[in-house]
Amino acid sequence: MNFRHIEIFHAVYVHGSVSSAATALNVSQPSVSKVLRHAEQTLGLELFQRTRGRLVPTQDAHALFAEVAEVHDKVRSLRQTSRNLRDGRGAVLRVSALPSLGLDLIPQAVASYLRQHSEVLFDLQTLHHDEILRKLYERETDVAISFHLPPGAPVTHRVIGEGELVVLYREDDLPEAPPRLSLDSLDGQRFISPIQAGPLGWLLSGEMERLGVTLQETVSARTYYVAAGLVKAGVGMAIVDNFTAEAARERGLSYRPLQPAIAYDINAVFLQSRPPSQAMSDFLDRLAAIIDAL
Repeated sequence: MNFRHIEIFHAVYVHGSVSSAATALNVSQPSVSKVLRHAEQTLGLELFQRTRGRLVPTQDAHALFAEVAEVHDKVRSLRQTSRNLRDGRGAVLRVSALPSLGLDLIPQAVASYLRQHSEVLFDLQTLHHDEILRKLYERETDVAISFHLPPGAPVTHRVIGEGELVVLYREDDLPEAPPRLSLDSLDGQRFISPIQAGPLGWLLSGEMERLGVTLQETVSARTYYVAAGLVKAGVGMAIVDNFTAEAARERGLSYRPLQPAIAYDINAVFLQSRPPSQAMSDFLDRLAAIIDAL
């Protein structure tokens, strides 16, 4: 498929008809139909079936769309960057962060940075720790904000702050909680357990094994912000990072750090061959200051 095939296929798939796709692309309906037929002939596949005046994607079209959508988005991003450069607009900072950092921390840093650098554009996305290398290698992001450093990879990093694990709970469940909570003091409490994968899960599992502590797990959740939502709903307590806890805190909900503390670094990770630009370095400085203030 050439890019014209991709563009037409994407528009027809998303809009559901030749006429709507033509309107979206500002071209004629016959030209859309012609390119779509040529794409099907080139591939040797039927991509759409006509049903009651609409084009219904075939199973082959569904399988193809995931790849096409990624190419389409990258080309659209390239066009936007080209327009920005042509129009003299500022740098584009592509930043990825773990979901727990994207709830509140990254938005605060972006808002603070834009107050003095309104010409800069941001391309923000969330990622999980096992996606860092792929996002960097494929140039989907310039910097990944993470608790984890991919081992044995050609990346470098800058430590921009520190966080720690905390117990998030409803105040009715621990009405007289001390300033710090030990894991063994939580015996008998119902816990929402994040799936113990990833760097923070490994830290917590190691400490629990060292202390010989087993918590009463009621529900497992794959993300810390889902775990926080379950705490709000009264399902139990959860051990999460302090940034998720701070973003989730509301009336009747509190958190306490652990004793002894389980701390971790927050890293800005980037390819050795693509160090941060000056604009990105300035943003990381702002982000580090906000982390320090928290």
